[in-house]
Amino acid sequence: WTYGFPELSKDQREQLQTSKRISNPGCYPTGFIGLTRPLTDAGILPAGTPLTVNAISGYSGGGKGLMAIFEDSDDHEPWSGYGFSLEHKHIPEMAKYSNLGKEPIFQPQIATFDQGMVVSVPLHYAWLKEGTTGKDIHDALSKYYEDSTFISVMPAGEGAIKEAGLLERGAFLRPDTLKNTNKMELFVFYNDDTEQALLCARLDNLGKGASGAAVQNLNIALGVDETTGL
Repeated sequence: WTYGFPELSKDQREQLQTSKRISNPGCYPTGFIGLTRPLTDAGILPAGTPLTVNAISGYSGGGKGLMAIFEDSDDHEPWSGYGFSLEHKHIPEMAKYSNLGKEPIFQPQIATFDQGMVVSVPLHYAWLKEGTTGKDIHDALSKYYEDSTFISVMPAGEGAIKEAGLLERGAFLRPDTLKNTNKMELFVFYNDDTEQALLCARLDNLGKGASGAAVQNLNIALGVDETTGL
């Protein structure tokens, strides 16, 4: 089986072109791996680093049963955290394809919107390659995805992100902005004084996180334009 994340590495598309079996990534892992794999490959984020990943998704991520609860009844929570066994099915996928080799603590959540998600990974500089700054993190992500059609790295830091109008009311990272697209946006918020960074991935859980990725992989396998139907 070939992992269906075309942007995972330089040779991933070539592998997808010749594969007979393609496994589509999970929506949460798409965000986590998209943020962390470039940093492990660049030597910024050491293998074995014990990360946490916090993520919120639209309720459609829970399938037909959960969608019925939210759409056919008012008897549902405004927000729900889950995965408290710390054994969520996507955790091994995150550890493997990020090249971290260590399972993160994963805390997924859903709320009362149908589609979209934000996946967040906090970092202390003390965990990273010595001397790493927020700009270094941003530069690594930007270089990794510079030729990508569907993955974009947003301006570096809160100030630039605000200036670009990417935060609702100048403060909020809205999860449903990319609804019905195969796009994923990556954000690097950082504070070099406190030596901390917060990496965020925004995508549609049913788009780049599911069916959009499936169509993209199918296009690659069939040898047609990667953006066909997307």
